[in-house]
Amino acid sequence: MGYRKFKATELFDGYRLHQSGKVLITDTAGVVQDLAAAEDAGDDVEVFDGILTPGFINAHCHLELSHLKNVIPPHTGLIDFLCSVVKKREAPSQPPPKGEELETSEKIKQFAIANAEAEMYNNGIVAVGDIGNTADTALVKSNSKIRWQNFVEVLCFTDEKADDNFKRYQSVATELENSLLTSNTAHRTSLVPHAPYSISPKMFQLINDATAGRIISIHNQENPAENELYQTGGGDFLKFFNIFGMPVSPFPVTGKTSIRSYLPYFNQQQTILLVHNTYMPEEDIVWANTYAAANGLKLIYCLCINANLYIENKTPPVDLLLKHGCNVGLGTDSYSSNRQLSIAKELEALRGMAYFRSMPYLKVVEQLLQMATINGAKALQWDDVLGSFDKGKQPGVVLLNNDFSTSKRLL
Repeated sequence: MGYRKFKATELFDGYRLHQSGKVLITDTAGVVQDLAAAEDAGDDVEVFDGILTPGFINAHCHLELSHLKNVIPPHTGLIDFLCSVVKKREAPSQPPPKGEELETSEKIKQFAIANAEAEMYNNGIVAVGDIGNTADTALVKSNSKIRWQNFVEVLCFTDEKADDNFKRYQSVATELENSLLTSNTAHRTSLVPHAPYSISPKMFQLINDATAGRIISIHNQENPAENELYQTGGGDFLKFFNIFGMPVSPFPVTGKTSIRSYLPYFNQQQTILLVHNTYMPEEDIVWANTYAAANGLKLIYCLCINANLYIENKTPPVDLLLKHGCNVGLGTDSYSSNRQLSIAKELEALRGMAYFRSMPYLKVVEQLLQMATINGAKALQWDDVLGSFDKGKQPGVVLLNNDFSTSKRLL
């Protein structure tokens, strides 16, 4: 058996930061054999400047929207951003690279999807929780070395259309699964709700019944209007509904915030990724954690800070999430709302927040890198093979710059 040996300025093993002396030893396939002291590692050690870390987990992405890179301007606010996605997602506007003949919109989409997947692979992302409304990503995923937790995202504004819409999205999930049967990379597929402002009560119930024990996701509290929608039936989301010919809100007025209105639909032991949480108040964090513990749910709070800054120029309450012991993972969101698909850039942005700037170096690095590795692996239930340098795992090996600005896959 052949071996590879890696040493860097610092080494993060998935849990702790080792600031000197540790050598990671893997076989040539990347299966971890040992974390050895430098004096015991022998010859042929590859030495790097930076932080060695397990491969990154991107817990939230929309790969199928990769053709919208640089199409929607930043800082529009969520409502205008959503309107732009609806209007522009079927009309790719990126020109093909010089020398390429991409004749159709579908070819432009596939080219963008392939480039985005390659970017994520090269910068060290080893697993992705990927949102899709279609099976457009199937071809690229079937040849990918990344693990894919596919979330087929359901939209349904009224109970009257719930059964038909559910069947339609089930067919997308089946198409995606069938396309990946010959893939050598691990993958799973679940139906998931898009957001509180796009799922009717009956559809929530159908999704709950279909996802017992599964991993699902939902966009949560990205804008104050989301709470207003459920509390009063009014607000800025009426502009979004007008695109679909609905002059008033189709959803019940509960008088409660959005998460208190929709989370009680779930009671089937699901793991639920709450994505964004940009405007989540402390009292809702406490309530959600209490409800989940009492009803057999596991909540993961997924942060996509660069997308939050791109859309709303607002950051989520990271300090409150950590204060209350929340399980926190990281995502990139899509090229429609981010300039790159890089967990390193998400880490860099988080590290620049005042909350983390005030913390000791060792604590902040360990806390952030746990979000990017073992926390994400647990969220996607691949922590048996990913997320840490435990012996026998095959987590990938990534070199992260000391300033968190860039990363690259080593193995």
